[in-house]
Amino acid sequence: MIYASVEAVERALREIGEVDADAVGAARLRQDSLTKPKGSLGRLEELALFMAGWQGRPIPTIENAKMVVFAGNHGVAARGVSAFPATVTAQMVANFQTGGAAINALARTAGLALEIVAIDLDRPTADFTESAALSVDDCLEALSIGARTVSEDLDLIALGEMGIGNSTAAAALAACSFGGSAALWTGPGTGVGDAGMARKIAVVEAGLTQHRDAPCTAFETLRRLGGREIVAMAGAVLRARQWRVPVLLDGYICCAAIAPLARDNPAITAHCLAGHRSAEPGHIRLLDQLGLRPLLDLDMRLGEGSGAALAAMLVRAALEVHAGMASFAEAGVANRV
Repeated sequence: MIYASVEAVERALREIGEVDADAVGAARLRQDSLTKPKGSLGRLEELALFMAGWQGRPIPTIENAKMVVFAGNHGVAARGVSAFPATVTAQMVANFQTGGAAINALARTAGLALEIVAIDLDRPTADFTESAALSVDDCLEALSIGARTVSEDLDLIALGEMGIGNSTAAAALAACSFGGSAALWTGPGTGVGDAGMARKIAVVEAGLTQHRDAPCTAFETLRRLGGREIVAMAGAVLRARQWRVPVLLDGYICCAAIAPLARDNPAITAHCLAGHRSAEPGHIRLLDQLGLRPLLDLDMRLGEGSGAALAAMLVRAALEVHAGMASFAEAGVANRV
């Protein structure tokens, strides 16, 4: 396993790589030389600098990029927290694999290779209202599964998920990491009604109560309240930081996966972009806590990595502008009066 011990996880979270400041500086000089007023392309300019810093080159590119969708099943799904039964996780994974889901179309359009990683779907996590969702070994393995999807040669990795019941786990992770009531962090997820919302809130409250005396570390929070697909996303983010690979995060569940990491080391989000603001109400609060500003806000709440895939198109546009525009000198245009 890449993360063979809890100590290895904690070390990876402490010893994180830094952005290449020289590459950012060189990219900024290029931006300032292009045929436009400084700053006139707003966040497109920021994206180019971000990618330059993490790729370590003044003119960043996206030639080798992928979307990874992790899938897992949750024991708390049996408590009626979703509008769909747990069997839908495997059915949707089959849909991904045959190309019939939204993420297939969006990843293809965004030029992202699509990798589906289903983790022990026939072995749901334990019900976190009764015990830890995962054993220590299972949590380490899930972190390592996520880490193995990241390679040093990637220009960008986007993350998504599928797992009936995982918006309940996400609410518990967010509340445990940053405080606040279960009701503050719990949303409709797949579209449950008032009765379903009441059940979800009660389940999140019960989970927080069950684990209130647990060690307050990223690993223990993920192990006790997360799911295999959620923990795998955290492992991918950790590994991406080691290789300085930029990460595009999807919605609420994806961001909740790194909430315990960010609580322990807020700098872990520096190589991450928030692809979009989900319609799930807790997501904007979570983005604020993570210090991330979403690129898109389209009232989406599908998951699957759909928002991250759309945002990848925006990142590509930013890099095309950065690389392809002429400078004032090249175009023979005066850059000041």
